[in-house]
Amino acid sequence: MSETFSHRPVLLDECIEGLNIRPDGVYVDGTLGRAGHSAEIAKRLTTGRLYCIDRDQAALDAAVDKLGPWMDRVRLIHGNFNDLDELLTDAGAPAVHGMLFDFGVSSPQLDDPSRGFSYMHDAPLDMRMDQTQPLTARAVVNEWPQEELRRILYQYGEERYAPAIAAAIVRARGQAPIETTLQLVDVIRSAMPPQALREKQHPAKRTFQAVRIAVNDELTAAERVIGQAVPRLAPGGRLCIITFHSLEDRIVKTGYAALAKGCTCPPDFPVCVCGKTPAIRLVNKKPILPGEAELAENPRARSAKLRIAEKL
Repeated sequence: MSETFSHRPVLLDECIEGLNIRPDGVYVDGTLGRAGHSAEIAKRLTTGRLYCIDRDQAALDAAVDKLGPWMDRVRLIHGNFNDLDELLTDAGAPAVHGMLFDFGVSSPQLDDPSRGFSYMHDAPLDMRMDQTQPLTARAVVNEWPQEELRRILYQYGEERYAPAIAAAIVRARGQAPIETTLQLVDVIRSAMPPQALREKQHPAKRTFQAVRIAVNDELTAAERVIGQAVPRLAPGGRLCIITFHSLEDRIVKTGYAALAKGCTCPPDFPVCVCGKTPAIRLVNKKPILPGEAELAENPRARSAKLRIAEKL
């Protein structure tokens, strides 16, 4: 894999422009990953501060080198952005002028076969972004009830063969536990009709996505982060969120819309009685998508969508 392919952060220029960085500002990169976005933010600061959060200790360790020239203005925090408010309170962070969240799985996690995210390499079924958490893909695949497996495959993976795959997993694990990624791939293949196996997309892609989302509770994180981030922003502060999945994008779109509307009274009320006022304005009504040049350089960016909001 080329350096460019794996290192170029998704929608980098659009994020930097969206954050509207001021040299003395306070910023949060809630999903540090490979620190590509963080490096671009940090180099633009003088007296400002950047708080970088990641649940994967390996990402934090690697960031020390990547952010080396600017570490005097950077604070690395090990934690899940699910707990954003608590993490920033513990770090003593003041009001924030910009926050960035990239909900994609970072390239190092996907590219390290031992982490168990990939259906192309044999590895123990893991898929944890935070390797200190107890729940693994092995536990989901071998212990969750058939109906729950069917639900996550259909809901998180948008897998039309969810019932057949869930049934096949339960049958297989009844003989012996499913321990590795390629064992799971074989079970998935066995459950799918011949025409599905001839599709361009790998037959295990949707199932692996669904299990990964379940293991890391990714959709709950998407819901919680908006509610915690907006109150932390200073007036005029920007919130930039990149999603890679239609369910996540819907959560962000809906969350932004509710905060931009404010009032929750029924439409037929003559006057507002809830007293809620808009908390943000939408900087872009439609999501910002990668351009052709970026897609040629990084095909993984294809499903990326960026939505930006500004605190009122």
